[in-house]
Amino acid sequence: MPSLKDLKNRIESVRSTRKITKAMQMVSAAKLRRAQESAEAARPYAERFNAVMAGLAASVGNSDSAPKLLSGTGSDQVHLLVVMTAERGLCGGFNSNIAKLARQRAETLRLNGKTVKILTVGKKGRDALKRDYGKLSIGHVDMTEVKRPAYSDARAIAKGILERFDAGEFDVATIFYSEFVNVVTQVPTAQQIIPATFEAGEQAGASTVYDYEPDEEAILTELLPRGVATQIFSALLENGASEQGARMSAMDNATRNAGEMIDKLTIQFNRSRQAVITNELIEIISGAEAL
Repeated sequence: MPSLKDLKNRIESVRSTRKITKAMQMVSAAKLRRAQESAEAARPYAERFNAVMAGLAASVGNSDSAPKLLSGTGSDQVHLLVVMTAERGLCGGFNSNIAKLARQRAETLRLNGKTVKILTVGKKGRDALKRDYGKLSIGHVDMTEVKRPAYSDARAIAKGILERFDAGEFDVATIFYSEFVNVVTQVPTAQQIIPATFEAGEQAGASTVYDYEPDEEAILTELLPRGVATQIFSALLENGASEQGARMSAMDNATRNAGEMIDKLTIQFNRSRQAVITNELIEIISGAEAL
């Protein structure tokens, strides 16, 4: 049974931990508001951009003049998985859920005889995958110094991916990130960015007929690389909001758990102290009776 001193030290230690988790929760709450606003502000542009691209892609179809980023290489043998996670932990299952989704996709592709390559964005994703898939890694993007993702960061990542695609290093590229829904819900998402794909709903929304100058192929050749950067930027913003929401929720749970532990330890401390006092009284009474 622990002594009174041990119990007291443990209570003080848990109280210190609760102060830290409470402070982290408040910091995450402040960062979440900005991150959520950025993510929500980027969604209308990304949706409209995809709608316009869907209309252009539908008009071009699968013609021989279609850009390579749209038509692909004609093969799907080599897949590049771009796993985008956070640089820091203490955010619940945010990082592990993204890594789990990427791991499942990698296993499925390998079972089908495909070649898998992995590019990680964020230290936690690299750490989660390096033991089982370290040999498949072809690079890592360090975001340690990036406090708030900017379009320039997404453009740099997209540039590296496009250079690898032009060099023939892969056929299909998919990004993995977490879509922000609310503080307690973040949905791990996989989105193919090369070759470009568009949902049916986006194509349906672009049913108006337009005359383009220059032609559709030239416009797509110019806009598709920007589309890759836009999708990566949206994923970074969604990840930023999801990370802060997950950390806020995790730190709130940790703070409440610390409070419950303090209550239990306090009860145990009071019981132990009462037992010590009772024993001392018994000894005093027994000594007095002996006299």
